[in-house]
Amino acid sequence: MKPEKIMKLFKQRTSCRSYLEKEVPDKLLDRCIEAARLAPSACNKQPWRFVIVKDAATRQKICDNCLLPGISMPWLHKAPVIAVLCAKPETVTHKLAPMLSGVKYEIIDCGIAGEHFVLAAEAQELGTCWIGWFKPRKIKKLLRIPYNIKPLSLISLGFPEQRSEPRSRLTTEEIVRYDHW
Repeated sequence: MKPEKIMKLFKQRTSCRSYLEKEVPDKLLDRCIEAARLAPSACNKQPWRFVIVKDAATRQKICDNCLLPGISMPWLHKAPVIAVLCAKPETVTHKLAPMLSGVKYEIIDCGIAGEHFVLAAEAQELGTCWIGWFKPRKIKKLLRIPYNIKPLSLISLGFPEQRSEPRSRLTTEEIVRYDHW
């Protein structure tokens, strides 16, 4: 892929908060999952796991019972897919190594896989929104997620009803320093 094309994809991707009530074909969803599967990870442990929620009644339960109070997300009710991004930590890489380094590798690894997922969605003209404002214990119980797997984020997915304008970003000069601070 040419650098211009990938940069255009990065620039056009925004958080979608307005979805059409239109089913996402499995073929498009499978490409998002495949993109996430190919993400790099610490020691190649690939701790990400996804629970894909397409059932309308289950999505409604997530919206009604599993979101934290205080931030209204009425648009989530219309998203035809909610992907629950989870981590399945491995003992050495994700539990012991962070004791020495202070780095939670499974969070980084799952973040990379999640971003692969949303960029694959964007490339297929689907909209997504990362959601961290939820109750992990309620999600675990509702979706019967095993004890050793922890929900990290929700990602809404669907065809955008309208595209958001890209929000302002810090300049390159504000985010990078070369050689020293």
